Amino acid sequence: MIAAPPPRQPSLLSRLVWRAMRWLYRRKGYQVGNRPPNLAKFIIVGAPHTSNWDFIFFAGAVQEVGIKPSFIGKHSLFKWPMRRFMFDMGGMPINRKAPQGYVKSVIQMIERAETIALVIAPEGTRSSDGKWKTGFYHIAMGAGVPIVPAWLDAASGKAGFGEAIMPTGDLRADLLRLAAFYRQHMPDCPRFAVLEAQALAIPRD
Repeated sequence: MIAAPPPRQPSLLSRLVWRAMRWLYRRKGYQVGNRPPNLAKFIIVGAPHTSNWDFIFFAGAVQEVGIKPSFIGKHSLFKWPMRRFMFDMGGMPINRKAPQGYVKSVIQMIERAETIALVIAPEGTRSSDGKWKTGFYHIAMGAGVPIVPAWLDAASGKAGFGEAIMPTGDLRADLLRLAAFYRQHMPDCPRFAVLEAQALAIPRD
């Protein structure tokens, strides 16, 4: 496990990058409709992931609402000369081949943190058909933290957050609840119909 550096002023490079992303966000005219719940620890799931601008959009949005986001990064990226920058940007180094497994490694890092807003894009890539990878759900279950859904529409420049959802262990029911949230806010996005179908295909307990 790669240890994080002691608390200190973020590097000049990381401050400049965050400022640049916020400037781009505002220049594009993006808007966040509401603030996320005030929680110490939670996982933000952001969808849909359809554009190269999504990261800028979301990075600016979380700054606008006062969140310092964390993200999962490949452990090999947290070495000199990128180590300090990656940590300053909110990176969490994870070795996906660790003996305890990827999900357990993330759970342990969440448990050690005093506060954390871990951002995960459950679709994985822009080329996704709308099906979600469920690692985020098992992380939330194992760490005992809620899931906050966030939607972002690159075409309209609007985004928003939903209420916190504490996972119940019923993946089918919880995915259906998430699909309903996204379909409410982006009814014309076909990806969320795929997500709903994915949830319905899960056998009932």
